[in-house]
Amino acid sequence: MESNCFVLLVEIVNYLVLIICVLLGVAFVTLLERKILGYIQIRKGPNKVGYMGLLQPFSDAVKLFSKEQTMPIMSNFIVYYLCPVFSLFLSLLVWSVMPYDVGLVSFNMSILFFFCCLGMGVYSVMVAGWASNCKYSLLGSLRSVAQTISYEVSLALILLSFIELLGGFSLKLFVKYQNNIGFKFLSLPLKLIWFPSCLAETNRTPFDFAEGESELVSGFNTEYSSGGFALIFMAKYSSILFMSVLFVIVFLGSSPCKPMFYLKSMFLAFIFVWVRGTLPRLRYDKLMYLAWKSFLPVSINYLFFFIGVKSLCFVLNL
Repeated sequence: MESNCFVLLVEIVNYLVLIICVLLGVAFVTLLERKILGYIQIRKGPNKVGYMGLLQPFSDAVKLFSKEQTMPIMSNFIVYYLCPVFSLFLSLLVWSVMPYDVGLVSFNMSILFFFCCLGMGVYSVMVAGWASNCKYSLLGSLRSVAQTISYEVSLALILLSFIELLGGFSLKLFVKYQNNIGFKFLSLPLKLIWFPSCLAETNRTPFDFAEGESELVSGFNTEYSSGGFALIFMAKYSSILFMSVLFVIVFLGSSPCKPMFYLKSMFLAFIFVWVRGTLPRLRYDKLMYLAWKSFLPVSINYLFFFIGVKSLCFVLNL
């Protein structure tokens, strides 16, 4: 009994350390983004607060959380305040599926848990827009929800293909089976679908329709300021980091216990920023075309292909 309690305590402490590291990573990813966008636009970016602007994220956090919190008079008060907290909670909870060898909870159904958290994230966006009781926020949230659900279908089918091939729902299987040979070449088309789907899932350029400038001002978070605004964007950048990490695990087969894993993950996060500084926003009518007429057929075909490969291996007793 005592040993079980000790193991549980160790897992909780390790998870808290992981969350602190994620939050620090989120802070410096925002700095990285501002620096990269600055150089893309031929300017310096943050360089005044601390050495080369390294303390800028902490300055921003102090500014945002110390500002006065505004409250829309007609809003649904409790739900309005809880939505950003719930959004950040979900984006941090999903990090518990990381396939570390020791120290964290071992999930045999980690992919299923990931999809549960991904699906629940839709509700926080939708309810945040509704609770503000502002038509612009509601329109932004509806756009965001429609986009997220559409591209989640492609993400689910891609992971289902690998689940069928590997025969399990654990992310540890991706690391185990890619020790000798990865899925780098076998799943090249799936990589090209997965990354744009991640951009759409996290509402990043060129899929940032929820933050349309001329027609919606700032999407579903129009009425949020100070702390609420900060929590929403912390959740967003935490999701970007997690999607980068998941890409490395699924397609490159790197273990979180190796230093190269973190370099690859940061390179993926850099590509998220690079795309933002390079590509214009898509036309809105192209959004669903990509999801349902381009990505979905390829994902379904690959799912049947992997089922065929697994059946062939079973017949040949490999």
